[in-house]
Amino acid sequence: MTTKPWLASYPPGVPHSVDYHQYRSINQMMDESFKKFADRQAFECMGKYLTYAQLDTYSNQLAAHFQSLGLKPGARIALMMPNVLQYPIAIAAVLRAGYVVVNVNPLYTPRELEHQLNDSGAQALVILENFAHVYEQVRHKVGVEHVIVTSMGELMGLKGHIVNFVVRKVKKLVPQWQVDGHMSFKAALANGQKHTLIPPHVTHDDVAFLQYTGGTTGVSKGATLLHRNILANLLQTEAWLEPGLRGKDVDQLVFICALPLYHIFALTACCMFGIRAGGLNILVTNPKDIPGFIKLLAKLPKFHIFPAVNTLFNALMNHPQFGTINFSSILVTIGGGMAVQKAVADRWQSLTGCPVAEGYGLSETSPVACCNTPWIKAYTGHIGLPVPGTDVVIRDEEGRDQPFGQPGEICIRGPQVMAGYWNRTEETAKVMTADGYFKSGDIGYMDESGYVKIIDRKKDMILVSGFNVYPNEVEDVIAMLPGVLECAAVGVPDAHSGEVVKVFIVKKDPALTEEQVIEHCKEQLTNYKRPKFIEFRTELPKTNVGKILRRELRT
Repeated sequence: MTTKPWLASYPPGVPHSVDYHQYRSINQMMDESFKKFADRQAFECMGKYLTYAQLDTYSNQLAAHFQSLGLKPGARIALMMPNVLQYPIAIAAVLRAGYVVVNVNPLYTPRELEHQLNDSGAQALVILENFAHVYEQVRHKVGVEHVIVTSMGELMGLKGHIVNFVVRKVKKLVPQWQVDGHMSFKAALANGQKHTLIPPHVTHDDVAFLQYTGGTTGVSKGATLLHRNILANLLQTEAWLEPGLRGKDVDQLVFICALPLYHIFALTACCMFGIRAGGLNILVTNPKDIPGFIKLLAKLPKFHIFPAVNTLFNALMNHPQFGTINFSSILVTIGGGMAVQKAVADRWQSLTGCPVAEGYGLSETSPVACCNTPWIKAYTGHIGLPVPGTDVVIRDEEGRDQPFGQPGEICIRGPQVMAGYWNRTEETAKVMTADGYFKSGDIGYMDESGYVKIIDRKKDMILVSGFNVYPNEVEDVIAMLPGVLECAAVGVPDAHSGEVVKVFIVKKDPALTEEQVIEHCKEQLTNYKRPKFIEFRTELPKTNVGKILRRELRT
C-alpha cells in the first residue's frame, strides 16, 4: 500500500498534495477573504443577509470585546447556538482574538453541558436564549466567567422583533431563565467598538477548535484541531472540487448549510470553506422543519453545493412539495456523517439530476479524509479516494498492513489529523500509531485502485443520523436509576436514521417500568442518544471475566 494507488485514480487537475503554509493561520485566510469579497453576501438566515464586510466588522468588534475581558491567549470560548447569523460572527471573532472555539450542541442536557464546559475549561460562553435555562442549571458548577445571551432575531433589525415575538410568545421556544451578569450580543459588539483589536500572534500550531466527540470510555473528549489542521482540510477540499468547478458559469458558490455548525461536517465544509471560497451560506436554523426547509429551497433562484446526511435527503424527498424545488443549478451533492443508502442516493439522483458523492471523515480528521469525486456519474457505494496529502492504510489487530481487498481498520495520516484529545494523553495514545496514523475504529478495505469501502465498525459506537452515540454514556445514565441492576446499549438498524439506540436492562427492582427509564433518559440525554427500544431481561451475555457482550445483543 506504500505505492499510494489512489493517486493514479485522481481526476485530471487534482494535485497529489496541498501546501497549507501559504497561510500562517485561519485568521490570515479569513482576513484575505473579508477584503477580497467585501461586497459579497456571506451568510443568510431567515431572509437577513450578512456581507463579508459586515462579517469583518462584527467579528472584529466581538473579538475586541473578548480581548477587553482580559482573557489570555488560547482561552477557550464556548458557542452554544443553532445556525443563526451570530454563529459565524462568533467563530471568526474567537479566532481573531487569539482564542479557541469550543462548539457545543445546543440540545445538550445540563449534565452534558457541565462536562463539556469543565473539560474544556471554557471561560466565556455565547448562547442562544432558547437554551439559557440549561446553562442556568449548571452555572455554579462550571468555570465560565463571561456570558453573552443572544436571541434569534437580534441581528435582524425590525424583522427581528417579529421573529423574537413569534419564538418567545407564539411558539414558546424560550423557557424562563435567569443568568446574572450576562450581556446581549449587541451590547458585546458595542463594547468592542470602544476597544481596538490587537491582532494576536497565531501560528499553525495554535489550537483553533476543540471539537467534542464521544469515546469508548463513554467520556466525551475534545479533538484538538490546530489552525493547520483546518487550513489543510480546507485546501484539500478546494483541490478536490476545483477541477470540476472550473469552467462553470458561477459568479459565487451558494451553499445550503442545513447541517448544524457545531458539527465538524458543516463547520468545515460549509462555514470555513464558504469563507475561503467567497461563497454564500444559506443557514437553515431548523432543518427538521421539512415543510419550512422546502419552502426556503423553493424560493432560492440557485444553489450549488448541498452537503447533507442520508436522513435529511430521505425526509426531503418524501415530502409532497419536494417537486417545487429547482435543482437546475446544483453542482455538488455531498453525503457524509453516516452511510448513504443506495436507495436514497439513487432516488435523489433521479429527482434532482445530481448524484450523491459520499465522503468520509471524523472530528479527529477535521473532518474530510476520503471522498468520491463530485463528478461521478452515479452513486458508487464506497467512500472514494483519500484526499490530497492524505495516506490511508488498512491494518489488522496487530498493526500489519492488509493487502488489497482484505478488511481491517481504516487508519489515516495527513495534515488534517488532530493533535490529540484535549488533556487526555492516554486516550490519544490509544488511537495514534507510532508512525503517525489515526486509528478510525472503522473496518473497511481498499481496492487496487485506491478506493475505500467501509464494511463495519470496530467500536461499539452507534451512529444516529450522523451523530456518534457511545454505549457507555447511555449505560452510565441508565445505571443511575436505583431499579437497574445492569444494562447494555447497542445500535439497531433504523430505516430513517441509520441506527437507533436499544437498551437491555436487568432489573434490581421488579417494579421498574419502561416509562420510568424513558423519563430518566429525557432528563439526562439529548434526543438522539435516548433509547428508542427497551428490553428487560433476566440476565445479559458476558465473557468469562464478566464483560457484557454487546455483539451478542446486536444479533
